[in-house]
Amino acid sequence: MRTTILYLSLLALLPACRGAYYSTMETFGVHKRDILVDEVEDGREDQAEAQEQFQETYKAFQELTGAEGGELEDVYDNLSDELEDCEESADDVHKRIDDIEQVAGDLFEEWEDEIGGMENASLKSESKSMLQDTRSRYAEMIGTMQQAETKMEPVLQAFRDHVTFLKHNLNAKAISSLQKVVPGIEKDVAALIADMEKSIAEADEFIKAME
Repeated sequence: MRTTILYLSLLALLPACRGAYYSTMETFGVHKRDILVDEVEDGREDQAEAQEQFQETYKAFQELTGAEGGELEDVYDNLSDELEDCEESADDVHKRIDDIEQVAGDLFEEWEDEIGGMENASLKSESKSMLQDTRSRYAEMIGTMQQAETKMEPVLQAFRDHVTFLKHNLNAKAISSLQKVVPGIEKDVAALIADMEKSIAEADEFIKAME
């Protein structure tokens, strides 16, 4: 299920407010681990949507290299719209990763506190082992997400630069010069898409393990 707008706003509030939210959710049988899995699922979807949007934006950019005369401004307008959508998708990914980190931090803190209150040495040791294993899997998953996240901004900036350039140079000469930079941007987009695919796969594995 997609996380509610109310929950997203509560995440940004003070720890006491988050605590009240968690307590309320637990009365409905929804615990932090469930919320974390939900956030990771949403993060996977946001990355998949961003991946698709980056590809669409790049396609729109490629179309510009073949535009001439009266077509140029229409294609430019289309690229500007695609860039705006791309930036929104990237922002969704940024926010979702922040949400995942917040819930994971709260979950691991609670887990550690509860282990501290256990007296059975055997069960305590097993719980510590499970915590360590979950933390390790989480670190690998969030690390892959963050790696893909860091590659979004350079690609976005390349798109922004060329959109601005086209705004200032809506003519055939500008388009001709853009043909030289298409291969370089293509490599950046391909690397970003590959990282996102890896991140989505890591999220899938983490969700399966948590379930």
